[in-house]
Amino acid sequence: MIKLAIAGAAGRMGRRVAALAAGDRRFELVAAMEAGGHEALGADLGSLCGAGAMGVAVSEHLQGSPDVIVDFSTPEGTLHWLGVARDRGIALVTGTTGLTDSHRAAVADAASTIPVVQAPNFSVGVNLLFKIVGDVARALGEEYDIEIAETHHRFKRDAPSGTAMGLAISICRATGKDPAEVLVHGRKGTCPRKAGEIGMHALRVGDTVGEHQVHFGTLGETITLSHSAHTRDTFARGALRAAEWVVGRPPGLYSMQDVLFGPEETEPSSPPR
Repeated sequence: MIKLAIAGAAGRMGRRVAALAAGDRRFELVAAMEAGGHEALGADLGSLCGAGAMGVAVSEHLQGSPDVIVDFSTPEGTLHWLGVARDRGIALVTGTTGLTDSHRAAVADAASTIPVVQAPNFSVGVNLLFKIVGDVARALGEEYDIEIAETHHRFKRDAPSGTAMGLAISICRATGKDPAEVLVHGRKGTCPRKAGEIGMHALRVGDTVGEHQVHFGTLGETITLSHSAHTRDTFARGALRAAEWVVGRPPGLYSMQDVLFGPEETEPSSPPR
């Protein structure tokens, strides 16, 4: 049985990871963490996530000796738990988005000592989409315009989403483009669309869990690849799948692509932000 700790345990994702892990015989929940001053500190994790009291209190500090930490906190929280995991030799799975270049450098540095799975989205379907959008872009060529649109709930902190950026980076890798040069975030004015650019559009609407569309269009036709998440459970299940997979792995920075398809079938270490 895998001993599991959850960072960001009182958040939307943390609660769903806890609820699903509580009913999964592969896992034993041994610790739950939140930031100092959080209103959930001291609460029973099971009661918090609706799984019934389990005797694990939400704490500011890591309790016990988990095999793996699943982190859905904040960029600053992720840096903290990376340090804790590294110091104690614990594997880490993180789905925190909104990371800066310095945050990502810290993740990569920690992965030289411990195994880390980092992904902007743990959905199996989305990670299949990451795999195929590059192939589609390469096959269609420069005659096709590319636009990426994403919709999330009104409380989401980052825009565009990490998943939308992951889709864009997959396309850029496949077509030899630099994201910094071709991504256009929204549009204003009447300038015509420039050839080769990739449009990025973020909508924040109500309680939408997550929707992503990649549009490929030329004169005469449009191809749209899309994914809709119905509940956060699809991400929580993927994170637990990653947690089971990463325990016992050698140090390294892994992506959800590695979890699903094997490290030998994916590009080395640099999951999209």
